[in-house]
Amino acid sequence: VQLVESGGGSVQAGGSLRLSCLVSGYTYGTKCMAWFRQAPGKEREGVAAIDSEGGTSYASTVKGRFTISQENVKDTLYLQMNSLKLEDAAMYYCAVDLCAPGYGLGLRARSYNFWGQGTQVTVS
Repeated sequence: VQLVESGGGSVQAGGSLRLSCLVSGYTYGTKCMAWFRQAPGKEREGVAAIDSEGGTSYASTVKGRFTISQENVKDTLYLQMNSLKLEDAAMYYCAVDLCAPGYGLGLRARSYNFWGQGTQVTVS
């Protein structure tokens, strides 16, 4: 399984970015996906998650500003980030794993076994 994130970069506070994560080689069945982030000196934290039927969940710190979505035909996960704040700066990772239809895996990192290498988001 390979996950490749893209779309990170530098943006001013209040700006927007759209992250993408292309998934390939996943053949285990129904999948759930999520975005995590990790800032220097901090633990990895869940940002947003989506289940196989499009149900979503968000960290309270990003709810209302970030939107997670997926395009199954392209096996791509997205994270639209609006109204970015200084504290949103971090390395962003996407993750995927097997889940039951209609049930998400939530925002716990240990629930996911497949991870991308990350894409850096800088906010100034």
